[in-house]
Amino acid sequence: MLPYLAEHKLLARELRKNMTETEQILWKRLRRKQILGVPFYRQKPLAQFIVDFYCAAAMLVIELDGSQHYTPDAQQYDAVRTQTLEAMGLRVLRFDNRQVLQELEAVIEAIFAEVEARRGQR
Repeated sequence: MLPYLAEHKLLARELRKNMTETEQILWKRLRRKQILGVPFYRQKPLAQFIVDFYCAAAMLVIELDGSQHYTPDAQQYDAVRTQTLEAMGLRVLRFDNRQVLQELEAVIEAIFAEVEARRGQR
């Protein structure tokens, strides 16, 4: 099991109850093992973060970025976050909200391809 901060469990539970519109849209396509039969988790505590979606079977994190992610401070924070997660052996895929809203099938195809590739490496 990957490390996480125990105090994030309650916050993650609250985030699951209050998902954004784009998180809800993507979750409908990830839940119930719809991609190659692997389970995804939403709002999962990992290290000192809570990631949007996580697939343990593929060691894959999916992050959805709203407009707040495009400030210089947020981009620097996201870079450190990605670096930390990748140091744990995880692959981080980032999509902006517009991609989920307008190009959902392309997003799903990218996730499918990454899960397929990562599972083949194990």
